[in-house]
Amino acid sequence: MLEPLPDILIEPVVRAALAEDLGRAGDITSAATIDADARLTATFASRKAGAIAGLACARIAVLTLDPAASFESIAADGEQRQAGPLAKVSANARALLSAERVALNLLGRLSGVATLTRAYVDAVAGTGAVITDTRKTTPGLRALEKYAVRCGGGVNHRFGLDDAILIKDNHVAAAGGVGAAIRRAKAAAGHLVKIECEVDSLAQLDAALAEAPDVIMLDNFSLADLAAAVARVAGKVTLEASGGVNLETVRAIAETGVDVISVGALTHSAPQLDIGLDAG
Repeated sequence: MLEPLPDILIEPVVRAALAEDLGRAGDITSAATIDADARLTATFASRKAGAIAGLACARIAVLTLDPAASFESIAADGEQRQAGPLAKVSANARALLSAERVALNLLGRLSGVATLTRAYVDAVAGTGAVITDTRKTTPGLRALEKYAVRCGGGVNHRFGLDDAILIKDNHVAAAGGVGAAIRRAKAAAGHLVKIECEVDSLAQLDAALAEAPDVIMLDNFSLADLAAAVARVAGKVTLEASGGVNLETVRAIAETGVDVISVGALTHSAPQLDIGLDAG
């Protein structure tokens, strides 16, 4: 069951976006053209099929500007929906129109991430491999975008620099080798901190395997080398494939037997899902 993202994590993002949009004088268009007490009923609707994420962003955007507004969700985050209504809202007209763009930007952005994630998850169905994201997120939106990945059926990689040790190629170079880097990480890590090490060759894989990290990342391996790595590791550690992953290649990568496939595109290249606000 998909756990909703707590409002307390969403509210600062929404408030910052509203403040950016309202600027120094507020919505001068709505103030000039609409009576202060006018009300408006409208529907958030998707123009295309997709996986939905971020309905709470739209709700919070509207309620921030009109606490008396009503917001009724028709869809739910994590659902795969055809084009059509997602939520109905009734609010002060000025407030609703002032919140519209922020609500649509966040709802469309997160639904786009969820939709792309779902495409990757569907592409590897039946292989046993799971699709995970990376830290290639929009600054300030990481918690929301990683939530959207979960809405699309993916899983989350580490959230930041502080929740897992991930030894990359530059760490290896600075530490003096794969083995040295993993040994130093083990000496420093707390008992709940997992250690992952990136390798770029089968020789580095052997060096990493000898130190028994929790996860080994196979960076830009060929399909043949991925399969060889899976056979060599034989389930001793979790194997993550990374690099060169797209919707055309992900199935073949999964079929090599790797456990996890990390895809930066889920968050850095997801197109917006087309969602609009229709009055009436």
